[in-house]
Amino acid sequence: MKLIGTGLTDVGSVRKHNEDSLLVDNELEVFVVADGVGGQSAGEVASRMAVDIISDYMRNIETKKFVGTRNESYGEATNNLASAIRFANRVIHEAARSAPTMNGMGSTVVALTRQGDKLSVVHAGDSRAYMVREGVLNRLTDDHSLVMEQVRKGLISEKEAQTSRVKNIITRALGAAPEVDADMEEIDLEPGDIMVLCSDGLSNMVKDETLLAAVTSGEPAEAVCRQLVSLANEQGGTDNITVVLVEARKGGFMGLISKIFNN
Repeated sequence: MKLIGTGLTDVGSVRKHNEDSLLVDNELEVFVVADGVGGQSAGEVASRMAVDIISDYMRNIETKKFVGTRNESYGEATNNLASAIRFANRVIHEAARSAPTMNGMGSTVVALTRQGDKLSVVHAGDSRAYMVREGVLNRLTDDHSLVMEQVRKGLISEKEAQTSRVKNIITRALGAAPEVDADMEEIDLEPGDIMVLCSDGLSNMVKDETLLAAVTSGEPAEAVCRQLVSLANEQGGTDNITVVLVEARKGGFMGLISKIFNN
């Protein structure tokens, strides 16, 4: 099994600066989307720090100290990715404390890696991970946001959450506190599975059925990313837009998303 990804980020139609960052490392098989928060350029700094620190940590894992408590319910790759995210949180938090211009900066994060045929998913915030398998779209992450907490408690419906005035308030982010509680998940991979990582600038603008249609169109991955960004902008593009597509393949480096769903 091999994970192959491609990604695209765009400032959107309204914002002046892009505070999203992404990592696509096909050699390391690590993929990250981070959505920065904070005044001025602080959000951009936080998201860039997140992806850079996670990349360095995972690339040099043998020399890195494990951060946090190892969860024996999950495999080594998942624990290592969670440790990388916890380490990034600490660095971002300290940077925010030490520089007045960076005060209050933070970033969401959603990240994937693989160990054998097991997919590792770790996230904090409202950037999402999806999986498309046999033409069905499944969300792999639960948003860490105020409105989704209300949905989970049965206080509002998901439809009401989409128009809530507080839908952009997140309850977890890198840098907000000295420690971060990142959710971990593992899923058995099958050849042909396609994972989608995205910031809320995409998920808030593009409906699930539209996302599914684009991913299963059989178009090259780069074209699908461009299409999804265009669709988000057509719906208003009120936020920065980032998407990463990752396909599970059984050997080979083909460069395109196969037309598995059209056969």
